[in-house]
Amino acid sequence: MSDLVNIILEVVSALAYTLLTFGTVFHILLNKRDPRAAFGWIAIGFLIPFFGPILYWMFGVNRIRSKARGWQERGRGMAWTEPDYCLWSTDQAQWENYPFRKVNFADLRGLTDAITRRDLIDGNRLTPLYNGEQAYPAMLEAIAGAESTISLSTYIFESNEMGRKFADALIEAAERGVEVHVLIDALGACYSWPKAFWLFRKSQVRVARFLPLSFSGRGLYFNMRNHRKLLVVDNTVGFTGGMNIGGRHMVEDGKRKQVSDIHFKIEGPVVGHLLEAFMEDWGFATGERAEPIAHAAPVASPGAICRGISTGPNEDFDILAWLLVGAMNAARESVRIMTPYFIPDRALLAAINSAALRGVEVTLILPEKNNLPPVAWATWAYLKEFLRFGTHVYEQPAPFAHSKLLLVDDQYALLGSANLDQRSLRLNFEFEIEAYDQQLCSELAEHFDAIRARSRRITRADVENRPLISKLRDGLCKLFSPFL
Repeated sequence: MSDLVNIILEVVSALAYTLLTFGTVFHILLNKRDPRAAFGWIAIGFLIPFFGPILYWMFGVNRIRSKARGWQERGRGMAWTEPDYCLWSTDQAQWENYPFRKVNFADLRGLTDAITRRDLIDGNRLTPLYNGEQAYPAMLEAIAGAESTISLSTYIFESNEMGRKFADALIEAAERGVEVHVLIDALGACYSWPKAFWLFRKSQVRVARFLPLSFSGRGLYFNMRNHRKLLVVDNTVGFTGGMNIGGRHMVEDGKRKQVSDIHFKIEGPVVGHLLEAFMEDWGFATGERAEPIAHAAPVASPGAICRGISTGPNEDFDILAWLLVGAMNAARESVRIMTPYFIPDRALLAAINSAALRGVEVTLILPEKNNLPPVAWATWAYLKEFLRFGTHVYEQPAPFAHSKLLLVDDQYALLGSANLDQRSLRLNFEFEIEAYDQQLCSELAEHFDAIRARSRRITRADVENRPLISKLRDGLCKLFSPFL
């Protein structure tokens, strides 16, 4: 009898293994767009019986896209509109600073119109704020002057001295009748202890966590994080860029592990795009439906022509990846790139190289010392492919450079929270602003060139003469670059 039971158990186990493994393979083949990721998951499924497929269903399936789309269709949170194309009028084509008369920028505008959900808007002003010394006082001043609403979204909200300053300012605003919403990524909150949520205990500030890790709720999503940094006050002034909330961005206090960065003060109707992005995320986190948003009046006309761009795994397109390729193809004179994490996909690599081969001066500035060594090692494995075709690469000295910036022909700027790595390109929720503003681009180009002047240039010899053990380590990390 026991032999029969064992036979039955073996047959059932084999059948379960076959159904689970091949069912997983079928799902991967039908749904995974990246062949490298698909091959990796299929290999894991066969090499690790039972547990491999289970790992795929836990971590490899993008349930965020289908869940968010379902919520949108049922009108529960994430209540964005999706026009088929951006609405343009002939009047806009007459703007004095309208750069789209040039064919290359007209093509870029056409691409962005097709893949994004918001219109370009004139009459904005963008003010660069360098490091916490400039950004935090401006943000705290705006919070102190708030009259009706404050909406703050951040990936990391540290509970150190600077974090407490922000918490106190937000609590004080709520106590005087301002409606205050704070959205913190649940995983980013773990970077500091005690967690920032505790700073708002028993206060009137409404706090929500974005996608908390849970076995019973929406699931365990370590990659698909809300990486956006948004602050909107009274829908008249906004702040966005690369800075989280915390003391690490105060670079002049001389402490270790400081982080340099650029943030931007935003004024004008494009502030409404920041608020729309916040309300979409707030609706996703809380289930509350977003209300229509009135855009602020222009602050200058002609001013900066801007568009807020939400990117993430819930969107129909790989917006950021497509936009970057479009920007490279639009370049005719120069491309300036500053990013802390640089792990390009093959399309972006080809677009950068093709720009350099067309005679465009392409310059890439990376941090000299990265806070994520495996990412830096993977980057070194890619650099030879760029240096070979004429891209200039520089290492920026300490403090760790967290700035994210793309400038094309000193007329177009792309700025915001996104890095040029696989997390930002495919996995995280990011917010970018594209801006056509020659004055802004000239100021940012001067900042970029000043940093380049004090940075060390990397040559092909630097890459080729690295020790063999370093090359092997870099190549190994490159294999895992889709997951870094």
